[in-house]
Amino acid sequence: MDLASGSGSHDPGEPPGPSQLGGAVESPTGRSRLQATATQSLSRYESQKRRDWNTFLQYLKNHKPPLTLARCSGAHVIEFLKYLDQFGKTKVHVTGCPYFGYPNPPAPCACPLKQAWGSLDALIGRLRAAYEENGGQPESNPFGARAVRIYLREVKDSQAKARGIPYEKKKRKRAGGSTPSTTAKAANTSVDDGAGGGDGGIISSSDSAPVTSTL
Repeated sequence: MDLASGSGSHDPGEPPGPSQLGGAVESPTGRSRLQATATQSLSRYESQKRRDWNTFLQYLKNHKPPLTLARCSGAHVIEFLKYLDQFGKTKVHVTGCPYFGYPNPPAPCACPLKQAWGSLDALIGRLRAAYEENGGQPESNPFGARAVRIYLREVKDSQAKARGIPYEKKKRKRAGGSTPSTTAKAANTSVDDGAGGGDGGIISSSDSAPVTSTL
């Protein structure tokens, strides 16, 4: 019997092919799909960052009096974040509301809708990057100003109390897996209103309206 014949033969002088190697071999198709997914996710982020940046520039243009980017400070960034609250989708209960501190109120109330802290935090991250990508210096970046960080921390704390939702950093899962209690806790710590924690935006530039400031 000729052992060199047949489909399973292999010339010792040639490197083994994928079918002759032990273990799994990643196919070119699999690699291209992973690369395409990563590129698509990056593209969504970059597109959203560009829309956010254009929205902010339009806000400065509509500012009364008009405000240039060079004169923009942390106080103006905070003013911009407060302006965006009118487009918010997150119910934030006021102190006198009977549902203050309730994560799942049993009935509607007249409390205002605002931007969720998670949405604002993600927005500032994108705008901070866009500022420097468009020629701004890190040391003069108004989106990284201490006043903006303090404001976001205050929004985070006040919304946590008003909505009865603790804002905690995600913890790594233990080897034993998640339990029903940890799963429920994770569900209750969702802070995004579906508009800013990920790739979603808060407001399009076409929705920007003229604003008046005392700053």
